Amino acid sequence: MPDIGAMLRETRMRQRIDIAEVETATKIRAKYLRALENEEWDLLPGPTYVKTFLRTYGDYLGLDSKRLVEEYRQRYERPSASELMPFGSGLGGRRQRRAPTVPPFAVVGLAVAALLVALFALGTLGSGDDEDGGSPTTLTTPSDPAATPPPAEEEVGRERTRRRRRAARVVRLRIVPTGTVNVCLVDASGDVLIGSQNLEAGESTEAFRSRRFRVTFGNGQARMRIGSRSVDVPDRDEPVGYEITSRGRRELPADARPTCVS
Repeated sequence: MPDIGAMLRETRMRQRIDIAEVETATKIRAKYLRALENEEWDLLPGPTYVKTFLRTYGDYLGLDSKRLVEEYRQRYERPSASELMPFGSGLGGRRQRRAPTVPPFAVVGLAVAALLVALFALGTLGSGDDEDGGSPTTLTTPSDPAATPPPAEEEVGRERTRRRRRAARVVRLRIVPTGTVNVCLVDASGDVLIGSQNLEAGESTEAFRSRRFRVTFGNGQARMRIGSRSVDVPDRDEPVGYEITSRGRRELPADARPTCVS
């Protein structure tokens, strides 16, 4: 079986999926997804998270997630102390002595005695306060709002808000040629989605998803579908480039346009 990280990365790039799209769908942070692809296990919270993330990421890509987890266990996970302990570890095969058991009535007696001592102590402290003429003082601990964890509903609401914000930053882009046009399209990770390819009128591309796109058109014979909006490329006989994000688009100077030339 090839390396776990290489299989994840190659499968994602073959399906033309951006890391940001995987993060939105799986709820796994992008830095952890890249750590899985690079097999940087030390950057992840622990072996349990590694196996959970591998299973979720593998299922999303359509891979055999059970095989990925088993491969990780065999290659990188250390056996626990209980697994390393040999059978029959008793000294010389001697039978271990059983710890003496305490009779139930003794436990009940100890509990009653402890209760009586506590009541006596409380009565002594209370009578001392009355003799001094003062009122009993109640010690209260000031509440610290910062130390009090937020209610579960509030935390869930915050997580939903964060998810909506992450999803809002993802842009959907489709290229619709109106004539013969050469297109170079790159996503936010630098992956080439359309590599300097000539497209003909009527050859609408698939809908790509990323937080940012950079695109170069060889001429103006194309139209961009950005989300639900349709934007015509200016009718020119020379190349034109754009950077497209959730905030809008801006035209790129010649030295900033992608070329898709290796």
